[in-house]
Amino acid sequence: MDESTELSLSIAHIAQRLQGSHLHSQIERQAKDCLHRPEIRLESLKEDVRSFLKTSGWEKKLQNAVYRELHIQLAPSHPPAPPEHLKEPLAYMLKAQASWEKRILKSLNSMSTELGVPLARKRPAAEQKELTNKWNEMGTDEPDLSRFRPVYAPKDFLEVLIGLRNPNHDSCEDISARSHWGLIQVPLNVRDIPHLRQAYSELNLNSGQLGIDDHAHVHPDLFENNCVQIGKKVVVEQDSAAAQQYSRRGCPTGLRADLWALILNSANQPQDVMHYEQLRAGVIQHDLLVDNLIYKDVKLTASNDDYYFVFEDFLYQVLLCFSRDTAVLEHFKYNSATPPKSFLHGKVGDEEYAVVYPPNGVIPFHGFSMYVAPLCFLYNEPSKLYSVFREMYIRYFFRLHSISSSFSGIASLCLQFERLLQTHLPQLFYHLRQIGAQPLRIAFKWMVRAFSGYLSTDQLLLLWDRILGYDSLEVVAVLAAAVFAFRAENLMEVTSLASAEAVLADLSTLKVIPLIQIFLFATAI
Repeated sequence: MDESTELSLSIAHIAQRLQGSHLHSQIERQAKDCLHRPEIRLESLKEDVRSFLKTSGWEKKLQNAVYRELHIQLAPSHPPAPPEHLKEPLAYMLKAQASWEKRILKSLNSMSTELGVPLARKRPAAEQKELTNKWNEMGTDEPDLSRFRPVYAPKDFLEVLIGLRNPNHDSCEDISARSHWGLIQVPLNVRDIPHLRQAYSELNLNSGQLGIDDHAHVHPDLFENNCVQIGKKVVVEQDSAAAQQYSRRGCPTGLRADLWALILNSANQPQDVMHYEQLRAGVIQHDLLVDNLIYKDVKLTASNDDYYFVFEDFLYQVLLCFSRDTAVLEHFKYNSATPPKSFLHGKVGDEEYAVVYPPNGVIPFHGFSMYVAPLCFLYNEPSKLYSVFREMYIRYFFRLHSISSSFSGIASLCLQFERLLQTHLPQLFYHLRQIGAQPLRIAFKWMVRAFSGYLSTDQLLLLWDRILGYDSLEVVAVLAAAVFAFRAENLMEVTSLASAEAVLADLSTLKVIPLIQIFLFATAI
């Protein structure tokens, strides 16, 4: 397919996507209203209306909406590819994902049966009233959750990834014996340091970085003030593409919330607030089994975290609303996963009675609440926090717990992490492997949470700046490898998995950006 055909197909696809949107109706209304203005002349109607939309800021809003579509939608192919190919081009990956989903759903259904707790029930009026009254202080509630267990933990998911095999691939063809050192044995294209240097050129040692240069012993006028001034201009311009480019070198603390919302095109319009309120009403009316999994997860993770325990109420509000949000189902068009289904009135197997459960199609696992927790430092308005989290999830976080061949998918990140260590620290990798401490078994829990809960919050936000700036989770795998490189000397002395884990137990003192920079740009190739 030539470039012009591809471009026209993409334009038609995006125009169709935006056709029924709220923004489309707003722009249409503005265009009609402006016809009564004296500066709009009949002989140059088209140009005058376009000029009005440009000066009144609607053109910029449309640009940002188009930019968002370009980031979350797969490019259309010609002839059109079947839907399952858009979800995941490799059949064995789709099969593995489907098999994993069956296991999760079986675990959820057996929990429901064993505990005698229905998957969903309508709350009695008294319970609805009680929940409404304590909506902002749900953390004070202490329901008995001892019977509930997480449906799965990251280590269960890692075992599934380790077992992945491409039936068409003969591993004897691999050139290097190192290919067999690691746990991930699927042939995926992952970038090595020379390619990463090109892709992440703004992180080079000569470029100023927020996270380093703002803490150096130099006058703030030389770097930080200049950075803040440019950041303010970007926010005023309301340009998503400019905000994303700016984020590659880090966001100033005072501007981060606005810049991230701009990159994600999450404006928190009145209709977004209304949508959040509707989800809240849904939580108050119906009780779901997954609500208990959410409560349990927050209690096991964020509530025990020195940084995040204060946000317990926010986490319940956002995650309970998220579980009811059917708008999240849209992302399954480009996610290798398929939303799980349950059957009404016990009519198992009858498709007429099949419903997506939970309504958003996402079953939470142990640690899921840590995707939301860091965002609580940026947004104190629940509807704004919610819309930013949802956008982060449907762009990035879903890839961390679904099996796919995407270069930002967890399988690729695991392979990239192992390849970086094997190539640049082969002695360390071999040593750890020999003592039964495979590096991935230690690093997987960091990567599956994008390091949330492991780094100090200021450092985590600097890392997430780069995820948004480069529109990729690759930097997570690079950081995981950089942590091993940083602690290599101590790790060469360990003699067991337990002692290796002890060396890497506390990452809260690490400075993220210097580690990534040194690993990418000061490692001999």
